[in-house]
Amino acid sequence: MKKNRLFALTLAAVMLLSLLAGCADKPGSGGKETGKPNTPVELNVVTSYGGDDGNRKNYENAVKGYEDATGNKVQDASGTSNEEWKAKVLTDFETGTEPDVLFFFTNADAEPIIQAGKVVDIATIRAAYPDYADNMRDSMLAVASDGKNYAIPSSGFWENMFVNTKVLADCGVAVPGPDYTWDQFLTDCQTIKDKGYTPIACSLFEVPHYWFEFCVMNNGTLDSQLDIPASADDAVGKKWAAGLNDIKDLYERGFFPVNTLTATDPETVQLFGDGEAAFLIDGSWKVTHFVDNYPEHLEEFAISYVPAKGERKASEAIGGISMGYFITKKAWDDPAKREAAVKFVEHMTSDDVMSNFVTTEVTALKNGASPSGLNELQQSAADANGAITGVVGAVQDAVSPECKAELFANVQRVVTGDMTAEDAVAAAIALN
Repeated sequence: MKKNRLFALTLAAVMLLSLLAGCADKPGSGGKETGKPNTPVELNVVTSYGGDDGNRKNYENAVKGYEDATGNKVQDASGTSNEEWKAKVLTDFETGTEPDVLFFFTNADAEPIIQAGKVVDIATIRAAYPDYADNMRDSMLAVASDGKNYAIPSSGFWENMFVNTKVLADCGVAVPGPDYTWDQFLTDCQTIKDKGYTPIACSLFEVPHYWFEFCVMNNGTLDSQLDIPASADDAVGKKWAAGLNDIKDLYERGFFPVNTLTATDPETVQLFGDGEAAFLIDGSWKVTHFVDNYPEHLEEFAISYVPAKGERKASEAIGGISMGYFITKKAWDDPAKREAAVKFVEHMTSDDVMSNFVTTEVTALKNGASPSGLNELQQSAADANGAITGVVGAVQDAVSPECKAELFANVQRVVTGDMTAEDAVAAAIALN
Protein backbone atom coordinates (compact mmCIF):
# COMPACT_ATOMS: atom_id res chain seq x y z
CA MET A 1 0.00 0.00 0.00
CA LYS A 2 2.79 2.42 0.87
CA LYS A 3 4.45 1.72 -2.50
CA ASN A 4 1.19 2.35 -4.36
CA ARG A 5 0.56 5.53 -2.39
CA LEU A 6 4.13 6.73 -3.08
CA PHE A 7 3.72 5.95 -6.78
CA ALA A 8 0.44 7.86 -6.91
CA LEU A 9 1.97 10.90 -5.22
CA THR A 10 4.96 10.83 -7.55
CA LEU A 11 2.71 10.54 -10.60
CA ALA A 12 0.58 13.45 -9.41
CA ALA A 13 3.68 15.58 -8.89
CA VAL A 14 4.94 14.81 -12.39
CA MET A 15 1.57 15.67 -13.92
CA LEU A 16 1.43 18.96 -11.99
CA LEU A 17 4.92 19.95 -13.16
CA SER A 18 4.02 19.07 -16.73
CA LEU A 19 0.86 21.17 -16.52
CA LEU A 20 2.77 24.16 -15.14
CA ALA A 21 5.40 23.85 -17.84
CA GLY A 22 2.70 23.73 -20.49
CA CYS A 23 1.03 26.84 -19.13
CA ALA A 24 4.32 28.73 -19.20
CA ASP A 25 4.57 28.16 -22.94
CA LYS A 26 1.07 29.34 -23.79
CA PRO A 27 0.60 32.58 -25.74
CA GLY A 28 -0.31 35.46 -23.49
CA SER A 29 2.28 34.77 -20.82
CA GLY A 30 3.83 38.15 -21.52
CA GLY A 31 7.32 36.71 -21.74
CA LYS A 32 9.76 37.15 -24.61
CA GLU A 33 10.15 34.34 -27.10
CA THR A 34 13.30 32.36 -26.30
CA GLY A 35 13.46 30.00 -29.24
CA LYS A 36 11.69 28.56 -32.24
CA PRO A 37 8.20 27.16 -31.64
CA ASN A 38 7.74 23.41 -31.72
CA THR A 39 5.12 23.66 -34.44
CA PRO A 40 5.78 26.23 -37.22
CA VAL A 41 2.96 28.69 -37.84
CA GLU A 42 1.99 30.14 -41.20
CA LEU A 43 0.94 33.79 -41.01
CA ASN A 44 -1.07 35.46 -43.73
CA VAL A 45 0.27 38.99 -44.14
CA VAL A 46 -0.85 41.85 -46.36
CA THR A 47 1.18 45.05 -46.77
CA SER A 48 1.63 47.81 -49.34
CA TYR A 49 5.21 46.68 -49.98
CA GLY A 50 4.29 45.16 -53.31
CA GLY A 51 4.86 45.93 -56.96
CA ASP A 52 7.57 48.53 -57.47
CA ASP A 53 7.52 49.86 -53.90
CA GLY A 54 10.98 51.12 -53.07
CA ASN A 55 11.07 49.21 -49.78
CA ARG A 56 10.08 45.85 -51.25
CA LYS A 57 13.58 44.40 -50.84
CA ASN A 58 13.84 45.69 -47.28
CA TYR A 59 10.49 44.10 -46.53
CA GLU A 60 11.49 40.75 -48.03
CA ASN A 61 14.74 40.74 -46.03
CA ALA A 62 12.87 41.58 -42.81
CA VAL A 63 10.35 38.79 -43.40
CA LYS A 64 13.17 36.32 -44.02
CA GLY A 65 14.79 37.41 -40.75
CA TYR A 66 11.54 36.68 -38.90
CA GLU A 67 11.16 33.29 -40.56
CA ASP A 68 14.77 32.30 -39.79
CA ALA A 69 14.46 33.37 -36.14
CA THR A 70 11.11 31.73 -35.42
CA GLY A 71 10.69 28.88 -37.86
CA ASN A 72 7.33 30.35 -38.82
CA LYS A 73 6.37 31.05 -42.42
CA VAL A 74 4.82 34.17 -43.91
CA GLN A 75 2.28 33.84 -46.69
CA ASP A 76 2.73 37.26 -48.29
CA ALA A 77 -0.12 38.82 -50.27
CA SER A 78 1.18 42.38 -50.48
CA GLY A 79 0.23 44.70 -53.32
CA THR A 80 0.84 48.20 -54.62
CA SER A 81 -0.76 50.91 -52.49
CA ASN A 82 -3.47 52.49 -54.59
CA GLU A 83 -7.23 52.93 -54.34
CA GLU A 84 -7.86 49.49 -55.87
CA TRP A 85 -5.59 47.86 -53.28
CA LYS A 86 -7.32 49.66 -50.42
CA ALA A 87 -10.72 48.57 -51.69
CA LYS A 88 -9.60 44.95 -51.96
CA VAL A 89 -8.27 44.97 -48.39
CA LEU A 90 -11.59 46.26 -47.06
CA THR A 91 -13.52 43.74 -49.17
CA ASP A 92 -11.44 40.90 -47.74
CA PHE A 93 -12.47 41.94 -44.24
CA GLU A 94 -16.12 42.11 -45.27
CA THR A 95 -16.01 38.59 -46.73
CA GLY A 96 -14.07 37.02 -43.84
CA THR A 97 -10.87 36.50 -45.84
CA GLU A 98 -8.78 39.06 -43.98
CA PRO A 99 -5.11 38.34 -43.19
CA ASP A 100 -3.56 37.70 -39.77
CA VAL A 101 -1.43 40.84 -39.89
CA LEU A 102 -2.16 43.92 -41.97
CA PHE A 103 0.09 46.86 -42.79
CA PHE A 104 -2.42 49.56 -43.67
CA PHE A 105 -3.35 53.20 -43.37
CA THR A 106 -4.10 54.37 -39.84
CA ASN A 107 -6.45 57.19 -40.83
CA ALA A 108 -10.09 57.15 -41.89
CA ASP A 109 -9.33 54.32 -44.32
CA ALA A 110 -9.03 51.96 -41.35
CA GLU A 111 -12.30 52.99 -39.67
CA PRO A 112 -14.46 50.33 -41.41
CA ILE A 113 -12.36 47.45 -40.03
CA ILE A 114 -12.00 49.12 -36.62
CA GLN A 115 -15.71 49.80 -36.24
CA ALA A 116 -16.48 46.24 -37.34
CA GLY A 117 -14.28 44.91 -34.52
CA LYS A 118 -11.96 43.17 -36.97
CA VAL A 119 -8.65 44.35 -35.45
CA VAL A 120 -7.30 44.27 -31.89
CA ASP A 121 -6.44 47.43 -29.96
CA ILE A 122 -2.95 47.83 -28.51
CA ALA A 123 -4.14 48.00 -24.89
CA THR A 124 -5.67 44.55 -25.24
CA ILE A 125 -2.48 43.18 -26.76
CA ARG A 126 -0.33 44.73 -24.03
CA ALA A 127 -2.53 43.18 -21.34
CA ALA A 128 -1.17 39.83 -22.53
CA TYR A 129 2.20 41.03 -23.86
CA PRO A 130 3.30 44.00 -21.69
CA ASP A 131 6.43 44.68 -23.77
CA TYR A 132 4.57 44.89 -27.07
CA ALA A 133 6.11 47.68 -29.16
CA ASP A 134 7.66 49.31 -26.10
CA ASN A 135 10.30 50.86 -28.37
CA MET A 136 7.69 53.25 -29.80
CA ARG A 137 6.58 56.67 -28.61
CA ASP A 138 2.98 56.16 -27.53
CA SER A 139 2.28 59.82 -28.25
CA MET A 140 2.80 59.11 -31.95
CA LEU A 141 0.37 56.18 -32.16
CA ALA A 142 -2.63 56.91 -34.35
CA VAL A 143 -5.87 57.41 -32.42
CA ALA A 144 -9.03 55.92 -33.93
CA SER A 145 -12.50 57.44 -33.68
CA ASP A 146 -13.18 55.37 -30.54
CA GLY A 147 -10.17 56.89 -28.81
CA LYS A 148 -8.10 53.70 -28.93
CA ASN A 149 -4.77 52.84 -30.60
CA TYR A 150 -4.70 49.90 -32.99
CA ALA A 151 -1.63 50.15 -35.22
CA ILE A 152 2.10 50.08 -34.48
CA PRO A 153 3.58 52.74 -36.78
CA SER A 154 6.25 52.06 -39.32
CA SER A 155 8.39 54.83 -40.80
CA GLY A 156 6.62 58.06 -41.60
CA PHE A 157 6.52 59.91 -44.87
CA TRP A 158 6.98 63.20 -46.58
CA GLU A 159 5.66 64.36 -49.93
CA ASN A 160 7.55 66.88 -52.01
CA MET A 161 8.78 67.53 -55.54
CA PHE A 162 11.43 65.42 -57.22
CA VAL A 163 13.28 67.11 -60.05
CA ASN A 164 15.33 65.69 -62.90
CA THR A 165 18.36 67.97 -62.79
CA LYS A 166 19.64 66.77 -66.19
CA VAL A 167 16.39 67.82 -67.87
CA LEU A 168 16.37 71.17 -66.09
CA ALA A 169 19.98 71.84 -67.06
CA ASP A 170 19.24 71.07 -70.71
CA CYS A 171 16.34 73.53 -70.57
CA GLY A 172 18.30 76.23 -68.76
CA VAL A 173 15.96 76.04 -65.77
CA ALA A 174 17.31 76.37 -62.24
CA VAL A 175 16.54 73.76 -59.58
CA PRO A 176 13.69 75.25 -57.51
CA GLY A 177 14.48 76.54 -54.04
CA PRO A 178 12.33 77.00 -50.91
CA ASP A 179 10.99 80.31 -52.27
CA TYR A 180 9.71 78.85 -55.56
CA THR A 181 6.46 80.48 -56.74
CA TRP A 182 3.59 79.21 -58.85
CA ASP A 183 4.19 81.86 -61.51
CA GLN A 184 7.84 80.83 -61.79
CA PHE A 185 6.71 77.22 -62.09
CA LEU A 186 4.30 77.96 -64.94
CA THR A 187 7.04 79.80 -66.80
CA ASP A 188 9.52 76.97 -66.25
CA CYS A 189 7.01 74.35 -67.39
CA GLN A 190 6.41 76.22 -70.63
CA THR A 191 10.16 76.43 -71.24
CA ILE A 192 10.52 72.71 -70.59
CA LYS A 193 7.58 71.89 -72.87
CA ASP A 194 8.99 74.05 -75.66
CA LYS A 195 12.25 72.14 -75.37
CA GLY A 196 10.42 68.87 -76.09
CA TYR A 197 10.19 67.40 -72.59
CA THR A 198 7.15 66.63 -70.44
CA PRO A 199 7.10 69.18 -67.61
CA ILE A 200 5.13 67.10 -65.06
CA ALA A 201 5.25 63.32 -64.67
CA CYS A 202 1.87 62.34 -63.26
CA SER A 203 -0.90 59.83 -63.89
CA LEU A 204 -4.18 61.64 -63.34
CA PHE A 205 -5.69 58.20 -63.90
CA GLU A 206 -4.09 56.58 -60.84
CA VAL A 207 -2.44 59.16 -58.56
CA PRO A 208 -3.99 62.64 -58.83
CA HIS A 209 -3.93 63.01 -55.05
CA TYR A 210 -0.37 64.37 -54.77
CA TRP A 211 -1.19 67.40 -56.88
CA PHE A 212 -4.59 67.76 -55.24
CA GLU A 213 -3.05 68.06 -51.77
CA PHE A 214 -0.63 70.81 -52.71
CA CYS A 215 -3.09 72.67 -54.92
CA VAL A 216 -5.56 72.74 -52.03
CA MET A 217 -2.84 74.09 -49.73
CA ASN A 218 -1.92 76.67 -52.37
CA ASN A 219 -5.45 77.99 -52.14
CA GLY A 220 -5.52 77.97 -48.35
CA THR A 221 -2.95 77.63 -45.58
CA LEU A 222 -0.99 74.97 -43.78
CA ASP A 223 -3.18 75.45 -40.70
CA SER A 224 -6.42 74.98 -42.65
CA GLN A 225 -5.24 72.06 -44.81
CA LEU A 226 -7.16 69.43 -42.85
CA ASP A 227 -10.48 71.29 -42.87
CA ILE A 228 -13.28 69.32 -44.53
CA PRO A 229 -15.99 71.10 -46.54
CA ALA A 230 -19.60 70.74 -45.45
CA SER A 231 -20.68 71.65 -48.96
CA ALA A 232 -19.19 72.84 -52.24
CA ASP A 233 -20.43 76.37 -51.43
CA ASP A 234 -18.62 76.95 -48.14
CA ALA A 235 -15.10 78.39 -47.89
CA VAL A 236 -13.41 75.00 -47.70
CA GLY A 237 -15.45 73.64 -50.60
CA LYS A 238 -14.45 76.62 -52.71
CA LYS A 239 -10.81 76.01 -51.76
CA TRP A 240 -11.03 72.41 -52.94
CA ALA A 241 -12.67 73.51 -56.20
CA ALA A 242 -9.94 76.10 -56.75
CA GLY A 243 -7.31 73.40 -56.27
CA LEU A 244 -9.01 71.17 -58.84
CA ASN A 245 -9.17 74.08 -61.27
CA ASP A 246 -5.42 74.65 -60.87
CA ILE A 247 -4.86 71.03 -61.92
CA LYS A 248 -7.22 71.63 -64.85
CA ASP A 249 -5.15 74.65 -65.87
CA LEU A 250 -1.96 72.56 -65.86
CA TYR A 251 -3.70 69.94 -68.00
CA GLU A 252 -4.99 72.51 -70.50
CA ARG A 253 -1.51 74.00 -70.82
CA GLY A 254 -0.24 70.56 -71.84
CA PHE A 255 2.13 70.19 -68.89
CA PHE A 256 1.12 66.60 -68.04
CA PRO A 257 2.07 63.55 -70.14
CA VAL A 258 -0.08 63.19 -73.26
CA ASN A 259 -1.42 59.91 -71.85
CA THR A 260 -1.94 61.16 -68.29
CA LEU A 261 -5.61 60.08 -68.38
CA THR A 262 -4.75 56.46 -69.16
CA ALA A 263 -1.16 55.92 -68.03
CA THR A 264 -0.32 54.04 -64.84
CA ASP A 265 1.76 55.53 -62.06
CA PRO A 266 4.77 53.28 -62.82
CA GLU A 267 4.68 54.43 -66.44
CA THR A 268 4.82 58.13 -65.61
CA VAL A 269 7.45 57.57 -62.92
CA GLN A 270 9.56 55.83 -65.54
CA LEU A 271 9.10 58.85 -67.81
CA PHE A 272 10.74 60.93 -65.09
CA GLY A 273 13.43 58.35 -64.32
CA ASP A 274 14.37 57.98 -67.98
CA GLY A 275 14.96 61.71 -68.32
CA GLU A 276 11.87 62.55 -70.35
CA ALA A 277 10.05 64.58 -67.67
CA ALA A 278 11.23 67.30 -65.33
CA PHE A 279 9.00 67.32 -62.22
CA LEU A 280 7.38 64.61 -60.10
CA ILE A 281 5.44 65.05 -56.88
CA ASP A 282 5.75 61.87 -54.85
CA GLY A 283 6.64 60.59 -51.42
CA SER A 284 9.69 59.58 -49.43
CA TRP A 285 9.15 55.92 -50.43
CA LYS A 286 10.03 56.78 -54.03
CA VAL A 287 13.62 57.58 -53.06
CA THR A 288 14.36 53.89 -52.59
CA HIS A 289 12.69 53.14 -55.94
CA PHE A 290 15.16 55.39 -57.75
CA VAL A 291 18.09 54.07 -55.73
CA ASP A 292 17.18 50.51 -56.74
CA ASN A 293 16.27 51.18 -60.37
CA TYR A 294 18.56 54.06 -61.37
CA PRO A 295 21.69 53.54 -59.23
CA GLU A 296 24.02 55.03 -61.84
CA HIS A 297 21.91 58.16 -62.34
CA LEU A 298 21.23 59.30 -58.79
CA GLU A 299 23.12 62.54 -59.37
CA GLU A 300 20.46 63.42 -61.95
CA PHE A 301 17.69 63.45 -59.33
CA ALA A 302 17.06 65.85 -56.46
CA ILE A 303 14.36 66.66 -53.93
CA SER A 304 13.11 70.20 -54.29
CA TYR A 305 9.96 72.14 -53.33
CA VAL A 306 6.41 72.26 -54.66
CA PRO A 307 5.70 75.74 -56.10
CA ALA A 308 3.62 77.97 -53.86
CA LYS A 309 1.09 80.73 -54.23
CA GLY A 310 -1.13 82.70 -51.87
CA GLU A 311 -0.26 82.35 -48.19
CA ARG A 312 1.50 79.01 -48.52
CA LYS A 313 5.29 78.86 -48.60
CA ALA A 314 7.05 76.38 -50.92
CA SER A 315 8.93 75.18 -47.84
CA GLU A 316 5.68 73.79 -46.39
CA ALA A 317 5.05 70.14 -47.20
CA ILE A 318 2.81 67.14 -46.58
CA GLY A 319 4.08 64.58 -44.10
CA GLY A 320 3.54 62.41 -41.04
CA ILE A 321 3.09 58.76 -40.11
CA SER A 322 0.04 57.33 -41.82
CA MET A 323 0.61 53.56 -41.88
CA GLY A 324 1.16 50.83 -39.35
CA TYR A 325 0.78 47.15 -38.46
CA PHE A 326 -2.58 45.82 -37.27
CA ILE A 327 -3.19 42.40 -35.72
CA THR A 328 -6.58 41.06 -36.76
CA LYS A 329 -9.15 39.59 -34.42
CA LYS A 330 -8.99 36.42 -36.49
CA ALA A 331 -5.31 35.90 -35.62
CA TRP A 332 -5.74 37.03 -32.00
CA ASP A 333 -8.49 34.50 -31.39
CA ASP A 334 -6.42 31.68 -32.92
CA PRO A 335 -4.22 30.11 -30.17
CA ALA A 336 -1.81 28.85 -32.81
CA LYS A 337 -1.31 32.29 -34.37
CA ARG A 338 -1.64 34.87 -31.59
CA GLU A 339 1.95 34.93 -30.40
CA ALA A 340 3.33 34.46 -33.92
CA ALA A 341 1.47 37.59 -35.03
CA VAL A 342 2.67 39.58 -32.02
CA LYS A 343 6.29 38.58 -32.61
CA PHE A 344 6.00 39.38 -36.31
CA VAL A 345 4.88 42.95 -35.64
CA GLU A 346 7.55 43.39 -32.96
CA HIS A 347 10.19 42.15 -35.39
CA MET A 348 9.03 44.37 -38.26
CA THR A 349 8.98 47.48 -36.03
CA SER A 350 12.18 46.80 -34.09
CA ASP A 351 14.93 49.43 -34.07
CA ASP A 352 17.23 47.30 -36.24
CA VAL A 353 14.66 46.46 -38.90
CA MET A 354 13.21 49.97 -38.99
CA SER A 355 16.66 51.41 -39.60
CA ASN A 356 16.63 49.63 -42.97
CA PHE A 357 13.41 51.39 -43.95
CA VAL A 358 14.28 54.86 -42.67
CA THR A 359 16.63 57.32 -44.34
CA THR A 360 15.02 60.75 -44.03
CA GLU A 361 11.51 59.74 -42.96
CA VAL A 362 9.61 60.53 -39.78
CA THR A 363 9.80 57.78 -37.16
CA ALA A 364 8.06 56.98 -33.86
CA LEU A 365 11.04 55.04 -32.48
CA LYS A 366 12.09 56.26 -29.03
CA ASN A 367 15.75 55.85 -29.96
CA GLY A 368 15.33 57.01 -33.55
CA ALA A 369 16.63 55.10 -36.55
CA SER A 370 20.27 54.62 -37.48
CA PRO A 371 20.52 54.51 -41.28
CA SER A 372 23.92 53.96 -42.85
CA GLY A 373 25.63 56.51 -45.12
CA LEU A 374 23.28 58.41 -47.41
CA ASN A 375 23.68 58.45 -51.19
CA GLU A 376 23.28 61.55 -53.37
CA LEU A 377 19.50 61.41 -53.61
CA GLN A 378 19.00 60.61 -49.94
CA GLN A 379 21.29 63.47 -48.99
CA SER A 380 19.29 65.76 -51.27
CA ALA A 381 16.13 64.71 -49.43
CA ALA A 382 17.78 65.33 -46.07
CA ASP A 383 18.90 68.79 -47.21
CA ALA A 384 15.44 69.68 -48.51
CA ASN A 385 13.76 68.43 -45.34
CA GLY A 386 16.20 70.52 -43.34
CA ALA A 387 14.73 73.63 -44.95
CA ILE A 388 11.10 72.61 -44.45
CA THR A 389 9.27 75.18 -42.32
CA GLY A 390 6.01 73.30 -41.82
CA VAL A 391 4.48 69.85 -42.25
CA VAL A 392 0.84 68.78 -42.20
CA GLY A 393 -0.96 65.52 -42.90
CA ALA A 394 -2.86 64.79 -46.09
CA VAL A 395 -6.47 65.97 -46.10
CA GLN A 396 -7.47 62.95 -48.19
CA ASP A 397 -6.69 60.85 -45.11
CA ALA A 398 -9.35 62.71 -43.13
CA VAL A 399 -12.32 61.77 -45.34
CA SER A 400 -14.13 58.49 -45.92
CA PRO A 401 -12.84 56.03 -48.54
CA GLU A 402 -16.04 56.56 -50.53
CA CYS A 403 -15.57 60.33 -50.56
CA LYS A 404 -11.96 60.02 -51.62
CA ALA A 405 -12.68 57.49 -54.37
CA GLU A 406 -15.43 59.69 -55.82
CA LEU A 407 -13.27 62.81 -55.72
CA PHE A 408 -10.25 61.33 -57.44
CA ALA A 409 -12.28 59.37 -59.97
CA ASN A 410 -13.76 62.67 -61.13
CA VAL A 411 -10.45 64.52 -61.53
CA GLN A 412 -10.27 63.31 -65.13
CA ARG A 413 -13.76 64.64 -65.81
CA VAL A 414 -12.86 68.01 -64.30
CA VAL A 415 -9.68 68.53 -66.32
CA THR A 416 -11.42 67.58 -69.57
CA GLY A 417 -14.37 69.86 -68.88
CA ASP A 418 -16.97 67.10 -68.51
CA MET A 419 -17.70 68.15 -64.92
CA THR A 420 -17.18 71.36 -62.99
CA ALA A 421 -14.83 71.38 -60.02
CA GLU A 422 -17.73 72.49 -57.83
CA ASP A 423 -19.85 69.51 -58.87
CA ALA A 424 -16.92 67.15 -58.22
CA VAL A 425 -16.54 68.51 -54.69
CA ALA A 426 -20.29 68.28 -54.04
CA ALA A 427 -20.43 64.66 -55.27
CA ALA A 428 -17.49 63.67 -53.07
CA ILE A 429 -18.68 65.43 -49.90
CA ALA A 430 -22.09 63.81 -50.22
CA LEU A 431 -20.34 60.49 -49.55
CA ASN A 432 -18.30 61.61 -46.52
